[in-house]
Amino acid sequence: MIRTFKFFIILITLLNFSTLFAQDIPVIVISPSKTPQSSSTVGTSITVIDEQDLEDSNRSFLGESLNNTTTGLNFFQTGGPGSQMGIQLRGLPKAYTTVYIDGVKKSDASTPKNDFYFDDILTGQVSRVEILKGNQSSMYGSGAMGGAINIFSKQGKGEFKRDYSYNTGSNKTHNLNLSYGGSDDKKDFYLGLERFQTDGISAMTHNDESDPYKNHTFLTNYGYKISDQLDYRAIYKLTDSKLHYDAIKESFDQVDNKSHEKDSSATVQVNYKPTDSFESSLVLGSGYMSRTADNVKSQFSNLIVEQEVWTYRNTVSLNNNYKIDSKHNIAFGLEKEFEEMRYAMDENADEDFRKGEDVTSQYFDLQSKLTENLYSTIGVRFDQHTQDLNEDSERVSLAYFSNALAATFKSSYGTGIKFPSLYEYDKSASPSSLVAEKGRSFDFGVQKNFVDKGLDVDLTFFNHKYEDTIEGWKSSSWTPKNRPGVVRTRGLELLSKFKPKKDLNFGLGYTYNSTYDGADFDDPDLGPGSAGDFLNSQMVRVPRHLVNIGANYNITDTTILGWKTKYSDTARDYGNTNDAGGNFRDVRLDSYTVHDLSLDFLYGNYKGYVNLTNILDEKYSQAVQYAAPDRAFNFGFKKLY
Repeated sequence: MIRTFKFFIILITLLNFSTLFAQDIPVIVISPSKTPQSSSTVGTSITVIDEQDLEDSNRSFLGESLNNTTTGLNFFQTGGPGSQMGIQLRGLPKAYTTVYIDGVKKSDASTPKNDFYFDDILTGQVSRVEILKGNQSSMYGSGAMGGAINIFSKQGKGEFKRDYSYNTGSNKTHNLNLSYGGSDDKKDFYLGLERFQTDGISAMTHNDESDPYKNHTFLTNYGYKISDQLDYRAIYKLTDSKLHYDAIKESFDQVDNKSHEKDSSATVQVNYKPTDSFESSLVLGSGYMSRTADNVKSQFSNLIVEQEVWTYRNTVSLNNNYKIDSKHNIAFGLEKEFEEMRYAMDENADEDFRKGEDVTSQYFDLQSKLTENLYSTIGVRFDQHTQDLNEDSERVSLAYFSNALAATFKSSYGTGIKFPSLYEYDKSASPSSLVAEKGRSFDFGVQKNFVDKGLDVDLTFFNHKYEDTIEGWKSSSWTPKNRPGVVRTRGLELLSKFKPKKDLNFGLGYTYNSTYDGADFDDPDLGPGSAGDFLNSQMVRVPRHLVNIGANYNITDTTILGWKTKYSDTARDYGNTNDAGGNFRDVRLDSYTVHDLSLDFLYGNYKGYVNLTNILDEKYSQAVQYAAPDRAFNFGFKKLY
């Protein structure tokens, strides 16, 4: 009750403050605050990848597509297709980025940090991705201290029609995507089925046995307009995947491990707009994931050790948007999240292990037009956790367009939290002593378009600090605990697009990360690692310098040649080095450079393409002991409308 009262006191205060300003909020195009908003009015650094961008990438997996289309994003994978695919924003661990699919949070309660991986998300069923960088906890809650990624599934549009695409390539890779959908005045409907299969590569560097992977993804998306004021949408998605994987320890010789994972989600959204100034959305989401792993310890016996784990996530949220006047807009809402982890005990146990938690939240976001060219956002969120953890998160941002400089300036400051995961509560020696991780961040950026020169430049400086971080896997006791010291990452992002002439365009993406893992470096259980103090203090798997350079050249009206080069600087990792003691320690990952070529060509209503990746066959690793793909090619076609 006290927290609710506090919420409304802040709301009333900001409403009174907001009446000092006046004028219409511009046309809306994106949704950083769960309600559509124009990118020019938002102080948050936002990248939007639309359906055309995703199709142009010619990549089967969404993580690969994002890696090829944006900056400030560090992509790594522990092997070939189907292996863990992680995404870090601004040098922060992947656990500090919250991922939403169709408005429902995605996470894996069976992992130490509630991590979410992109390895099973195929590009063919995705229509749009919004990447919000910087602290977003005031809107998206626990785990969004580094940013938030919103993924939207495809929906029917235009005339009802069939669609299909297919590609094949190295390692006996095949990717088939079939769909049917369309829309009319009352409804839209989309039905999609995608199948991916490959013999893969060996995930580990100590053997050369390929790790096959299969993925079947089914999606149905139906929207219906009951009246001008009321409509609803129902979405169901199921991914069924199978992967062979190798052991971390070379001595185990576990070359035939198998994992079978099923991930399903259902979302129902009801939208109600009784007036032009007020609209409300009720979202019900349910997610279920099961994972079965068969570990074959061939060095010792033919015994198959089967492990099963299940996670559940249910969400209910009420999101409201009220236009106070022509200059002020309020987004506010209530959320309730339920999460449960269950896994099979040993064969002598009477029942499975179960553990659950829930979080109740209130949020508020005020968007104002302060002057003709100045916009502000003030947000606050209250989260109440099952374990008697009550936390607040705040955010303020500014966006200003300078007529004199023809440039947009953006800045934001925010605080955020990350609650302990179910896994951490389960494995901790003292669960009641765990507290939420806390962070604060600041960024400032400028975007300028030189129209006469065909040049667009976007530069952002950022600074993040975090305390009370929870780690267990790096501790000598292997138990999760809040660690001393401050975790910090600071740096800059540069995105530049240059089009010197009609048929030629260039792109440059550069990210500089200066990181410090003080929670690791200052921990008495660890001390400085064998690799040296400097390397030991860096964040894991974060290169200091990351460069993406690319170009597209229209050879003819129907033929496009593409080139891309990625450079990743030296980075630190922490893992098993397969030494005599089987010890985990700090390891230096070498820098690497990868070159890709592509050729797209149009023929009637079809698009064909050929991709050559890692054309110089660079040998590199994005995680200690894990291999990266060698030189490869694939080609395919898509039906165009």
